[in-house]
Amino acid sequence: MATELKNYNTASAQAQGIQIDPIDEQTMVINMGPQHPSTHGVLRVILELDGENIVNATCHIGYVHTGIEKEGEFQTYLKAVTITDRLDYVSASINNLAYTLSVEKLLGVAPPPRGQYLRVMLCELQRIASHLVWLGTHALDIGAMTVFFFAFREREKILDLFEMMSGVRMMPSWIVPGGLRGDAPEGYFERVKAFVDEFPYRIEEYETLIDQNPIWLERTQGIGILTPEECMALGVSGPTLRATGVPHDLRKAVPYCSYDQFRFEVPIGKYSDVYDRYRVRMAEMRQSREIIKQALENMPDGPFNVDDRKVMPPPREELDHSMESVIHHFKWWTEGIHPPVGEAYVPVESPKGELGFYLVSNGSNYPWRMHVRGPSFMNLQSLATMAKGRLIADVVAMIGSIDIVLGEIDR
Repeated sequence: MATELKNYNTASAQAQGIQIDPIDEQTMVINMGPQHPSTHGVLRVILELDGENIVNATCHIGYVHTGIEKEGEFQTYLKAVTITDRLDYVSASINNLAYTLSVEKLLGVAPPPRGQYLRVMLCELQRIASHLVWLGTHALDIGAMTVFFFAFREREKILDLFEMMSGVRMMPSWIVPGGLRGDAPEGYFERVKAFVDEFPYRIEEYETLIDQNPIWLERTQGIGILTPEECMALGVSGPTLRATGVPHDLRKAVPYCSYDQFRFEVPIGKYSDVYDRYRVRMAEMRQSREIIKQALENMPDGPFNVDDRKVMPPPREELDHSMESVIHHFKWWTEGIHPPVGEAYVPVESPKGELGFYLVSNGSNYPWRMHVRGPSFMNLQSLATMAKGRLIADVVAMIGSIDIVLGEIDR
């Protein structure tokens, strides 16, 4: 019977497109997933089990592959902004910024101070919204339903702020090469201030529910431990890396978009388990709030876009009396911009880690090459390392703790 079990599992593994050599005659290969797209995404994990203990974990991805990188090479530089929203779809503004910074590096331009501060404010609101999605779904995966409703309550308020600014809740494409599509509307800063003033009390509510909850502690403490060396070897970044005690944050290490003008701390963990990753992200939401407060208090006056007609279209008010502006406006929206020949890569600190767009220009109005360095793709590799020796019941907690979005992984 044991021989039959071994033969069955080996054949099953080969049929699933993977090569697994069972450690002995008693191991069993099973599927975990693919899950529904409305979870973290369509992820399939092949698990080799010795009883309930995990021997091997192999991730299968690509179920929602969209070809975004290749599609971006067939769009003008401006039109490709809307594609970036669809990668990590709970962090659209930061995706827009990462792409835009690489385009601006090709062009050799940077927005004026007001444009920089507006970008920082939008991106930190987006970071909080992304972490709230993570918190709610992570807690729901483990069995804490109430946290989900509480976290999404505040996320809805942030999405309302995005809608007030751009007219779109989730995928605004508001950050574009040269600056932003528009300035903050009247009353916007007051609504943002009301949110950041209220938010500390909401974080305390979340923590009251689960911080010292014995079930939460049992499901998260000592689970999914990674060492700093393992993270470095795998290219892991973001909160998953910082939970190991490594204070690496691109906003500090390689400041972009005026982040060097803001005061904030880089939260780190000590034990590098699921619970530490939870604590790091909770602290990061508090730090994002502090950055938004500083942006509101020190928001510069003046223009928010670069004053360069090769990069930005003419002001709308000029179209009524200037035929040259009308022609320029038409050519800008139909042909787009023509960066000089070169290549650029500007990494940013997304809610999940290092995100960057490698762009190669051949002088035309289309990127000759576009490649995405996505943190979810890199971080997912750590699941196999942290899962070995753990129970199958811990897999869901470990997946949730690295906060992946399959739209960014598959792309």
